Amino acid sequence: MTSVTGNLREGSQQREFLGHPIGLGVCFLTEMWERFSYYGMRTILVLYLVKYHLFSTEKASLIYGAYAGLVYMMPIIGGYMADRYLGSRKAVTFGALLLVAGHGLMAFHGPQSYLDGDVVVRDEFYLNIFFLALALIITGVGFLKANISTIVGALYGPNDPRRDGGFSIFYMGINLGSVIATALVGYVGEVHGWSYGFGLAGIGMLFGLLVFLWGQRLLDGRAEPSNPAVLKEKSPIGINKEWTIYLFGLALVAASWIMMQYQDLVGGVLYFVGPLMIAIMIFYGVTQCTKVERERLFVAAFLITIQSVFWALFEQQAASLTLLADEQFDLNFLGMTWLPSQVQLMNPLFIVLFAPVLAWLWVALSNKGWEPSTPAKFGIAMLLIGLGYVVFSWGMSLDDSTSKSFLWMVFIYLSLTLAELCLSPVGLSMVTKLSVHKIVGMVMGTWFLWTAMGNFVAGVISSWTGSGGHGGEGGNLDVVATMEVYTNIGLISVGVGVFILVLTPLMKKYMHGVH
Repeated sequence: MTSVTGNLREGSQQREFLGHPIGLGVCFLTEMWERFSYYGMRTILVLYLVKYHLFSTEKASLIYGAYAGLVYMMPIIGGYMADRYLGSRKAVTFGALLLVAGHGLMAFHGPQSYLDGDVVVRDEFYLNIFFLALALIITGVGFLKANISTIVGALYGPNDPRRDGGFSIFYMGINLGSVIATALVGYVGEVHGWSYGFGLAGIGMLFGLLVFLWGQRLLDGRAEPSNPAVLKEKSPIGINKEWTIYLFGLALVAASWIMMQYQDLVGGVLYFVGPLMIAIMIFYGVTQCTKVERERLFVAAFLITIQSVFWALFEQQAASLTLLADEQFDLNFLGMTWLPSQVQLMNPLFIVLFAPVLAWLWVALSNKGWEPSTPAKFGIAMLLIGLGYVVFSWGMSLDDSTSKSFLWMVFIYLSLTLAELCLSPVGLSMVTKLSVHKIVGMVMGTWFLWTAMGNFVAGVISSWTGSGGHGGEGGNLDVVATMEVYTNIGLISVGVGVFILVLTPLMKKYMHGVH
């Protein structure tokens, strides 16, 4: 190793494996299994709600939206607790324990619901167990998700050129877990029984917990609390602060359990707190920042708000698009029969196929000075996803049967994935580049709040596709209503995309050299 390389790697973990800090492998496997459990459960959740508990499409979609919204909102709290008190290692361990408990409970769902005349009879005890399981998973993700990424960053010094490559390897673990889970858990759940599918997702999370517990010694103290003595201090309730935080985590479980049963509460919180945080960002920019900082912060606030529209359309995958695959499409394709839940497999597969292509394309365009700026990429993403829904809806209208061509499903998933690759990789990077250093954590939290809002709205949009249209009470989708909804949201997205592209020159000016 040259002295120059040694200086660049100053501050990085000394112990290595295959050219990277040895702790990266621990984070890779832990996150892979956590994403296996998350995406596995998510793959079959809406189908389970509709087919086993006989919820209407509307209600199942709202439950999914509330769940997805809370999953993206909770890491703000978990990240704060880790940064301020617990440290990443303790936070990830606590989150993993909650996740194992939650996924374990998902495997015990009681007797199947049934119709007594026009009335659905459900076992309320087991339904409450189901909502408790979701609450445990929500809180577990909150303590694990943001902090496992923080550990990866802590393994590298500030100038280590391997950092980006390390995060690329880490994100490969996310995609690997997603691909395996969507193919395997979907099959087991739909063919052999929902409890087996949920149980398999739980086993995956148990593997993740065991890997992290075993591998903590390989982190070399890089994920410990910044001030361990604080955790031993007494809290106002008479126990030390560490155990107080764990009790607070259980209180979050209780709050999530209530909100999962009253989904409007989730929307109320997001609709209030999201705009409030944007207002705080703008107020801070006006009162505390220089002209350059202020204008950059304004661009960040605008793009943070816009991205929620994208996620509202993108997250139809696990809701209305899965129900459409189940009810309206011929799932025989490429010599095999796909299960409705397995259709979601196309997204991670397309990511694996096209991420290197787009990475090459951006570099090639950059070398010629043609690479789109971050706002332009946001606009392109909105155009792609919007046109995707408009064309997909038109394609559905060509066939009145319930055996529509699977190629239309391939088309919409390709549109979703290409749009995702334009927006998602640059989003968080944009937040860090345009934020003022003193409030970068708050701005990052605001990004996740608006992501959460987009996920919640995805459930609301999916609920509009119910029988009778626009929130009907039927159990199945209304195809006419679905095509109308998809056309409308597609046109809105195209309009937003055009609006962003028109404003891009002004935003580039306000970004003051940040690309």
